[in-house]
Amino acid sequence: MNRKAKRFGLGTLLLLGLLAAWIRMADKEYLYKAIVYNFADIDDHTIFDQRKIDAPPIPKPWLLAGSYNRLQLPQELEELHRELESVAFVVVKDDSLLYEQYWQGYSDASLSNSFSMAKSIVSMLVGAAVKEGKIESVEQPVGDFLPYFKKGDKAKIRIKHLLWMSSGLNWDESYTNPLSMTTEAYYGTDLEKVIKRLDAVEEPGRQWSYKSGDTQILAFLLQEATGKSLSAYAEEKLWRPLGAEHDAEWSVDKPDGMEKAYCCFFSNARDFARLGKLYLHNGIWNGDTIVPPDYVKASLTPNGLINANDGKKVDFYGYQWWLLPNYKGQDIFYARGILGQYIIVIPEKNLVIVRLGKQRAEKVGEHPGEVMDMIDGVNQMLK
Repeated sequence: MNRKAKRFGLGTLLLLGLLAAWIRMADKEYLYKAIVYNFADIDDHTIFDQRKIDAPPIPKPWLLAGSYNRLQLPQELEELHRELESVAFVVVKDDSLLYEQYWQGYSDASLSNSFSMAKSIVSMLVGAAVKEGKIESVEQPVGDFLPYFKKGDKAKIRIKHLLWMSSGLNWDESYTNPLSMTTEAYYGTDLEKVIKRLDAVEEPGRQWSYKSGDTQILAFLLQEATGKSLSAYAEEKLWRPLGAEHDAEWSVDKPDGMEKAYCCFFSNARDFARLGKLYLHNGIWNGDTIVPPDYVKASLTPNGLINANDGKKVDFYGYQWWLLPNYKGQDIFYARGILGQYIIVIPEKNLVIVRLGKQRAEKVGEHPGEVMDMIDGVNQMLK
């Protein structure tokens, strides 16, 4: 090895040593995992600690529609699924399974990451806690449950502000910056430490600004309110009453730690569709109220706040649910995840659509373009 190569090698080792020392001193060990895995994936339950959510001993399989899997996907929708690497597509009509298709080795039992669809699940659990009396109302201060929200400007934040994504906290919602709070929350091992670092920088309840941290705070609040882990509460209030066919999983920051509430609920398309059916029926499942109908209605009502991104009035977001009002005469709501995970509900047609996959298309306004394409494609199927 010549002298120049030796100097390069020693310089590289020195640089790596200094970087490792900085990472340790800055308490950013999560960067190692972030560098190795680079970007979130639908199969990330294999790289994180998971908490299981048990299905009931006797599940309740979906009824099959008379024309189950006899309808044909429109060619444009088939091409969209291939282009965006869908792994599952399910259509439920009139509470019966009408159509399902899977790709890339996935099946009706395969676990796949919900990503931010989990935010809608957390919203459901808040509603369940309200029904149970564990939470008085969405007007209740967050500080009633979390002591570090009792002082200063944080004391102004109410549960409703978190549900609306209007906390005014300085959460950094960046998916590409390895030093962002979102990256640390995803790959790190101490979610509470991340949340406790947050400061109130704006008046709550005035501006809508999408922040995964708002959902994570709701999870800590739910844990305090119910005395149970988020997974245990989801099992009790959703997974078992809804008759899920398969166990689910929720990623936690460390063994016996906290769920990554803003993401990372792992299930399959059929069981995700149950959540859509629950809200299609206003929080009532086979005659039993799981989530109060008034809470469901509020969840699906635009918050009317000012969008921090463009200054316009928000008509597309409720309590951690996305809203698509008056789309071709249909009022639609849906849960969504970053790689094109969707639970789409069309009440006028008594329809629930679930898509799981690896990519998402460009947005059209506030909505990913494929959301409208899937709605149009399924409506075409049903003609």
